[in-house]
Amino acid sequence: MDITILLEYGWTLLILIGLEGILAADNAVVIAVMVKHLPREKQKKALFYGLVGAFIFRFAALFIIVALVNIWQVQAIGAAYLIYLCINHFIERTKGKDNLKEGKGSSFWITVIKVELADIAFALDSMLAAVALAVTLTPLGKFTVAGMDGGKFLVVFIGGVIGVIMMRFAAVAFVRLLQRFPVLESAAFLLVGWVGVKLAVLTLSHKNVGILDVYFPESFTWTAIFWTVFMGIIVSGYLVARKQSRAEEREFYN
Repeated sequence: MDITILLEYGWTLLILIGLEGILAADNAVVIAVMVKHLPREKQKKALFYGLVGAFIFRFAALFIIVALVNIWQVQAIGAAYLIYLCINHFIERTKGKDNLKEGKGSSFWITVIKVELADIAFALDSMLAAVALAVTLTPLGKFTVAGMDGGKFLVVFIGGVIGVIMMRFAAVAFVRLLQRFPVLESAAFLLVGWVGVKLAVLTLSHKNVGILDVYFPESFTWTAIFWTVFMGIIVSGYLVARKQSRAEEREFYN
C-alpha cells in the first residue's frame, strides 16, 4: 500500500476515534441519567441492554447509510441533519436547557425502551458522521461492501467498534473531561457540523446535481480547506479549554 494512502487512512481513523469517543460519552451520559431512578441491580441490567442496543443499532445504521450514501438525496438529508445537530446544540446552550431528562416513575422496561430509542438516535448521528468523514478517502479498490469501497468501510467499521468500546469502558473519563471542559463538547459539535458541510460539498458535486465539479471533493484544494478548518476547530477548542482551566485555577487560589 502506498505510504500516502496509509497515512491518509491512519489519520482519518485517528480523528474518527476521537470524535466517536466524545459522541460515546454523550451517549453514556444520556443513558446514565435515564436509568439512575432504578434500583442499582436494575440499573446494571438496563445499562447492559443499552450497550447491546448501541452495538446492534450502530452497525444496522452503518449498513443502511453505506447502502444509501451514494444517492445524492440521502447525502443532502445527511448533510442537513449533521449541520442541524451542530446548530441545535448551540441554540440549546444559549437557552440554557438541559436535554438530559430523567425517567422518573418509569418502569424498568419502559426505561429500557427509552434507552434503546436514545441508542437509535446516537447510532444515526455517529455512523452518519463517520461515513461522511470517510467517504472521500482514496478508494483501495480491493472489495466493496454495499457499494462502498472496502477500505472506507473498514475505517468506519473500526471506528464504530471503538466507539462502542469507549462507551462501555472509557466513557467515564470522557464524561469527566467534558464536565471539566464543557467547551470540548461544543468543539465536537462544530466538528460534526463541519463534517456535514463536507457531505454537502459531496452532494453539490454529485453527477446528478452538478453545481460543483464532480472531482472537487477529492481535490487538493478542498482537502486542504477541510482539514485546515477541522484541525483549527480542534486546536481552538484545546486553547479555550486550557484558558478556562487556568482561569479556574487562578480563581481557586485567589
